[in-house]
Amino acid sequence: MNILEQIVADKRLEIAARKVQQPAEDLKPAGGFPNGDDFIRALRSVPIGLIAEVKRRSPSAGAIREPFDPSEIARIYEHAGAQALSVLVDEKYFGGGEAPFRSVRSAVRLPLLYKEFVVDAWQIRHAASLGAAAVLLIAAVLKEDELRAFMALARDAGLAALVEVHDEAEMRIAAELECPLIGINNRNLKNFHTTLEMTFRLSAGAPPGCTLVSESGIKTFGDIERLRAGGIQAVLVGESLLRQPDLLAAVTGLMQGPARS
Repeated sequence: MNILEQIVADKRLEIAARKVQQPAEDLKPAGGFPNGDDFIRALRSVPIGLIAEVKRRSPSAGAIREPFDPSEIARIYEHAGAQALSVLVDEKYFGGGEAPFRSVRSAVRLPLLYKEFVVDAWQIRHAASLGAAAVLLIAAVLKEDELRAFMALARDAGLAALVEVHDEAEMRIAAELECPLIGINNRNLKNFHTTLEMTFRLSAGAPPGCTLVSESGIKTFGDIERLRAGGIQAVLVGESLLRQPDLLAAVTGLMQGPARS
């Protein structure tokens, strides 16, 4: 069992327990926050949008930022000009959770992505109840009929579905489903090798008119320029920003390039 399979297995057990503690019918949509249309619109409002990530740790990288203050990180991202934020919800492997998500939601007005390993419809209701604007759906962990059903549930809840793909087969499914928002993960799930070439290769198979987000391995302004020139509408970046002591300068340098004297 690889790490993704282990995370998903643990997530199914976690959500089964949470559904008993908090039935889906008790989860009411939060009002007054950006919705799915706002999420996509924000990403496309600039030449290349930034989804800046709030993440404490990961299985491969360990602790990423200490001390970790989700609300302060979110305020800096907003001040730096990010179009949207991605907030990790998984606690066991990524140090996220409902409390960090709520603290970010109360700190900023930006559209938020519920970054989670979604395996159950309950999680989509949960995302809406927390004031999310979008929810991550990972093609590698969902069957095609599940992906289709979860996309419909997200749409009905007013959420954008960011469908994440890792290879050509997953992109074909996303294209067949006419996904309006697709994330291309540049990290190979089998060997964890990361390359931006994954984005350029898979983007050729994307459905017309969709919003493409490049994820993982984006570290420099040069990367941003390459992706923008390649027709990518947005990037999702976390670790390379969060490891920098001056987060504001890190975001500015990544998206606008080195400061000119």
